[in-house]
Amino acid sequence: MKRVPSRARSHSLMRIHRLPPQLVNQIAAGEVIERPASVVKELLENSLDAGARRIRVEFEGGGARLMRVRDDGAGIARDELPLALARHATSKLDSLEDLDRLVSLGFRGEALPSIASISRFVITSRASDAERGYTLRADGREGPAEAAPVPAPHPVGTTVEVRDLFYNVPARRRFLRTERTETGHLEEVVRRLALSRFDVEFRWRGNRQPERVLPVAGDEDARSRRVAQLCGSEFAAHAIAVEAAAVGLSLRGWIALPTFSRSQPDLQYLYVNGRMVRDRRVAHAVRQGYADVLYHGRHPAFLLYLEMDPALVDVNAHPAKLEVRFRDGRLVHDFLFRSVQRALAQVRPAGASPPPPPPPPTRFDAGPDTGSGPARQGRMALTGAQAVAAYAALHPPADASMVHEAPVPAGPSGDGEVPPLGFAVAQLHGVYLLAENARGLVVVDLHAAHERITYERLKAAWDDRAAPAQPLLVPVTIEVSEREAEAAQAHGGLLAGAGLEVDRLGRGTLAVRAVPAALLGCDAQGLVRDVLSDLIAHGASRRVDELRNGLLSTMACHGAVRANRRLTLPEMNALLRDMERTERAGQCNHGRPTWVEVGLRELDRWFLRGR
Repeated sequence: MKRVPSRARSHSLMRIHRLPPQLVNQIAAGEVIERPASVVKELLENSLDAGARRIRVEFEGGGARLMRVRDDGAGIARDELPLALARHATSKLDSLEDLDRLVSLGFRGEALPSIASISRFVITSRASDAERGYTLRADGREGPAEAAPVPAPHPVGTTVEVRDLFYNVPARRRFLRTERTETGHLEEVVRRLALSRFDVEFRWRGNRQPERVLPVAGDEDARSRRVAQLCGSEFAAHAIAVEAAAVGLSLRGWIALPTFSRSQPDLQYLYVNGRMVRDRRVAHAVRQGYADVLYHGRHPAFLLYLEMDPALVDVNAHPAKLEVRFRDGRLVHDFLFRSVQRALAQVRPAGASPPPPPPPPTRFDAGPDTGSGPARQGRMALTGAQAVAAYAALHPPADASMVHEAPVPAGPSGDGEVPPLGFAVAQLHGVYLLAENARGLVVVDLHAAHERITYERLKAAWDDRAAPAQPLLVPVTIEVSEREAEAAQAHGGLLAGAGLEVDRLGRGTLAVRAVPAALLGCDAQGLVRDVLSDLIAHGASRRVDELRNGLLSTMACHGAVRANRRLTLPEMNALLRDMERTERAGQCNHGRPTWVEVGLRELDRWFLRGR
């Protein structure tokens, strides 16, 4: 007789049954509680939802031994304390309609019972209308340890104490990192929430270190101090303010200049309606806004607050509530991209005034619902002799290419006014321009600066003319996935606006009948595939603009003044004035800086003056 394998026998004897509530809570904790920082995040969000104005956080052993969060919020009534430890019990919504317009940070009713199921848990609270406080314990078992809350002295507000996290789930405890690593994650959570609520005082102390205090930041100066304290003084020194509004969206905050780029995306904070979120589409939009000014492999730093109708964003996308879904992701992407790009374009050397706003830039990801006008493609690219002629028309011959038609002063004028980049005094090794301004010495990389000026002029000239699509003599057939074919069909208007004429021939077959004239001769198959990939992942694509700008960047690089070319003082001053008027003049097309300033104090320090 053939024996049945033991595994098969065990499967045949399995019965469907209900899981014990305690096991259900521990499974839920696996989704919500990843590490001690997850506990502090949930507790801090509860405190903020309760209207707290002062919050204190203490932890030991990286949070594994102890986490204590105390607030002065509304508190919890005695008869509601046991309910606070029950799954799916919450004070923040009553119906599905409330979820659609949610403004609180928490809403699931899972955090406290999940935390209580994997730790030695104590909650003490006093409601604003109660004469005394009450405490309740839960030691990793089903429900509270006591039958009823016990009276305990406590001011109005709530204190939650969590000890021995994962003590009854050894497998989870083994995955915790070192105390130093877990402490870093805890402090990052406090930092994120402190950056979201300037009207709340935060105090925290970890591993018996001195307490750190963030007082309420009620005015702009106080907010700037908090940002500097949490993000670093260098970020604050290199940050520029962003403020924009359009189509039911508003954005404010700070973005760092490209000179303050990071090797890792570790200084990127985005809040949607006060909620800290992570979203690939948002990160992509901000990164695109830094195109042409960020050095390859570097990451931008930003602190941004996006406000929108709560009905247009789904916060119920993940148990940890870090991910959200936008009803119109392309609109949000385009708005963020434009806002960041415009803010960076307006940066000028201190004291310089930006030129009048240019017409709407070439856009591929803009649609009629963005409120920014129809999308249009830049003018047709030229090749060979046409490109040389176009460049020559934009820039006079070498002996005059650096000089304005209007006379440029070679030194300070009689009225004593000094331009932001000052006046040229010398050229060093045919590579650098030395200038004197009111603050000290300015050193300019001649080739990099002229390259940026030339590049921006070429882009403006291209944008002044419409770019028709160039029909292909023989359409290019592409085999794609059904999802890509559906994206091509759904975004046909966007593709046409960018000069791409794409028809769907079958379930997974596309025909490319025209490409942008500026990109004639490009890999049509690769271009369409890349564009469709962007549309699926981000709801937008700037591949056409990027390829076109790549061609213009190459032209600008070859047309810029070369090393060892000697310039006259009027030519050098003309370059300085052009830099003051040119968008993104602080970086060349490859993201490298074009100029640096050395202040008089720094020069004095070099020579030990004033000691």
